Amino acid sequence: MTKRAGNGKKAALLLGIGLDSDGHKRITTGPNFALVGGSQQTHEEMTEKAVKINEKLNERGKRLEDVTHEEFDDIAHAVGLRRHEPEVN
Repeated sequence: MTKRAGNGKKAALLLGIGLDSDGHKRITTGPNFALVGGSQQTHEEMTEKAVKINEKLNERGKRLEDVTHEEFDDIAHAVGLRRHEPEVN
């Protein structure tokens, strides 16, 4: 998600929502991400992916709000995320 901050600069945030649960409430935040919910395993996997995305951004010398959609897709793919493509009936 990218939007303009109050100072006119772009801001971006990764939002991860774990839909499975083991009864615990989990919230993890970082400089450009917020992760909520999920079982312990799901939440750990989301956290790992968010950290790896930030590492890839740092390697490229970029911030989340500076990458194009295509660059983000490349980074996400490199850390093991896949775009969900709904079935066409």
